[in-house]
Amino acid sequence: MDNQRSGTMPCEVEKFRSGVLSSGDDVLAVEEPLEIRLRDGNGRSLPVAVTMRTPGNDELLSLGFLLSEGILGSQDEVREVVHVQTFKPEGRGNVIEVTLRSGVTPDVDRLQRHFYTSSSCGVCGKASLEAVAAQLPPSLPASPWSVGPDLLCKLPQELNKSQSVFGKTGGLHAAGLFSTEGELLFSFEDVGRHNAVDKLLGRAMREQMLPLDGYILLLSGRASFELIQKALMGGLSMVAAIGAPSSLAVSLARDHDVTLVGFLADSRFNVYSGQHRIHRTSS
Repeated sequence: MDNQRSGTMPCEVEKFRSGVLSSGDDVLAVEEPLEIRLRDGNGRSLPVAVTMRTPGNDELLSLGFLLSEGILGSQDEVREVVHVQTFKPEGRGNVIEVTLRSGVTPDVDRLQRHFYTSSSCGVCGKASLEAVAAQLPPSLPASPWSVGPDLLCKLPQELNKSQSVFGKTGGLHAAGLFSTEGELLFSFEDVGRHNAVDKLLGRAMREQMLPLDGYILLLSGRASFELIQKALMGGLSMVAAIGAPSSLAVSLARDHDVTLVGFLADSRFNVYSGQHRIHRTSS
């Protein structure tokens, strides 16, 4: 259980190396379900979602999920976040309950969707793309800040240094929050790319940092529609990805004036939206 709480677990495997098959050991990234519940001011416990995630930072994941789903708007609405003990041993630590402050009323209709979220895709349980777009905030105001190409190209290496579990397993995604000076403020890993972003948003929410305009979100993989949607809910106006963006991600970023960078590496990247936040030349 200790290994699982740290996000890894050992596994015996057969390894084929240089023409020889032999027994050996490997390290796996842990994937377990987390049920998120919401307790309102009337004492009702309402199930919200079940997500497949890497255990750890469950409180932040829950807060970020509720923020990015438009159910919560700030830390001020929350009284406490606790793990709930269940009768089944395998359920211990995998149920979390967010209790709202008195007078805070959640959108019950939104909660009744009660969708399942896989570790591979956060948008799969949505009833429709229109339902997702309906909860987005209005376009972000034009931001006066910008960053240079050289700074952006240094960010992947800084994020990679923080990916301790990925270094052991090769099986996790990461999301990092950077300042416009290139400082990594914090990062999170998870088997689900959307979970990593929710953990990041949850910490920003808990530390009263919202909205996050003036910061850079870096994704270790591709930039998909639901990740841009989550960035918008957190007030982010710049998202960079080491992988490719999807067509819907680009469309959403352009609609809301989000700077979207893809294929970010040590000497190259593509800008798909919001070019005004990136200097034309290196500093």
